[in-house]
Amino acid sequence: MIKIKRLFKSFKYAFRGLFKTFHEEQNLKIQSLVGLIIILLGLYFKISRLEWIILILVIGLVILMEIVNSSVERITDVLKPRINGYVKEIKDIMAAAVMLASIIAIIIGIIIFAPHLI
Repeated sequence: MIKIKRLFKSFKYAFRGLFKTFHEEQNLKIQSLVGLIIILLGLYFKISRLEWIILILVIGLVILMEIVNSSVERITDVLKPRINGYVKEIKDIMAAAVMLASIIAIIIGIIIFAPHLI
C-alpha cells in the first residue's frame, strides 16, 4: 500500500537534491539554459512529435548525466579525498560520460534543426 506521507517526503528530498545540484553546478546551469533554448527553437520551428520525443530524451540524458557526475564526484571526495589517483580517474571518466552525452545531443540537434535552418 502506498504511504502518501512517505511519498511526499521522497519528492521533497528529490527536489532538494535537484535544486542543490542546480545551485552548485555551473555546467548544469549551462546545460539547462541550452536545453531551454532548444525547446524554444522546437516551438518556433514546430518540430514533429517524434522530434520532440527525441529532443526531450537527449536533453534529459545530458542533465541526468551531469547530476550523476556531480553525485559520483561527491562520493569519491568522501571516500578518498583528492589524494588517491583513482579519484582523478573516476572524475575524468564521469566527465567523459557527460561530454559524450552532450556530443550526442548536439549531433541529434543538428540532424533535427538543420532542415529548418537551410
